[in-house]
Amino acid sequence: MRDAAVGFQCPDCVSEGAKETRQGLTPFGGKRSANPQATSIGLIAINVAIWVAVVATGGAGSWLADQLMLSPLGSCLANDPGTWFPNATTAELCSQVPGASWHPGLADGAFWQVLTHGFVHVGIWHIALNAMGLWILGPPVERVLGRARFLAVYLLSTLGAGATVFAFADVHSSTLGASGGVFGLMGALLLISWRVGGDVRGLLMLLALNAFITVTIPGISWQGHLGGFVAGAVATAVLVLAPKGPHRARWQWAGLALIGLVIAAAFVARGLALA
Repeated sequence: MRDAAVGFQCPDCVSEGAKETRQGLTPFGGKRSANPQATSIGLIAINVAIWVAVVATGGAGSWLADQLMLSPLGSCLANDPGTWFPNATTAELCSQVPGASWHPGLADGAFWQVLTHGFVHVGIWHIALNAMGLWILGPPVERVLGRARFLAVYLLSTLGAGATVFAFADVHSSTLGASGGVFGLMGALLLISWRVGGDVRGLLMLLALNAFITVTIPGISWQGHLGGFVAGAVATAVLVLAPKGPHRARWQWAGLALIGLVIAAAFVARGLALA
């Protein structure tokens, strides 16, 4: 890997991709993006817009953030951020507590949280670091996979992160941020570099550093990072290992759909266990 104008560039990926430029396809069958930075910029813009809305509605105490972040079970929250009423376990009981508001959880029916948690931030450093990760890792992945496959990998990574949080995090915890998707892009770039015979040492060092930060700094969701990385790596493996030929795209999208079904089944199974 070497520095490029945007993020990192894998020389082997570029040379491999050049072989298929005339057909307008990426090395793994996707339609070549005219601007590989555009999708990452769009994702960053969505994250920033939601962050601005969260700040405008109270920051750490924002009702919008409470609705969008992923919580396995609902919580009755006080007006003071970080304070909650553990005995008020339903919206009805919470409504009887003066000055409290109900924060719905995924198992209570807040199904949108499976995806929205990956686009909401509260702290400026949180969104800045995740935006930087998207800016560095997103374009090289899109350059090799194409826009549609890049988006599929990113969204599956976000969903995989959410499923892992739902399964293993404290039921009254709340998780938010794009880092699950960013870790999925790390897994994607690692699989791509390995597939084309590139030097993966730089990526492994980056991954090791982020894993160290994840397990040593309190408050970071190791579940989200692990789930995002695994989902991104598996989804990319489906894309880069699919056999060449006229049915390559069919195999790729069927594989991605299967991953989505497995993630959905994990959500359902955990939801039934918490019911």
